[in-house]
Amino acid sequence: MDKLEHIFELQAQFDEALIEKRNLKHIKPEEWIQKEVLAMVSELGELLNEVNFKWWKNPKEIDYNAIKEELVDILHFLISMCLKVGITADDLYQTYLTKNRENFARQKGQSKKTGYEWELPRNDDL
Repeated sequence: MDKLEHIFELQAQFDEALIEKRNLKHIKPEEWIQKEVLAMVSELGELLNEVNFKWWKNPKEIDYNAIKEELVDILHFLISMCLKVGITADDLYQTYLTKNRENFARQKGQSKKTGYEWELPRNDDL
């Protein structure tokens, strides 16, 4: 099985169990998205705490296992949101490919959207 599809399957199983065990069947998809965005923001804050963003505090040694766990927590919520709105693993993959091509096109100045182009330094900037 494809790894991304497996992640989607495992998350679907977890979400179904959570909804059943915690009696959350009444929550609408848009409410789930709100809750999961907030949860993801919380996880992003936890990730930020792992990388010494507080310039006013003495830095600690970076714990790459903790960073990995926070990133996986974020992935859990992202996949859960995809499932709630009917996005499949293949949909996510195909949309990623399309957006990735567009991001490169923007950086190369080959997109209808402007302002992203990689610029070479001018002589007077050196």
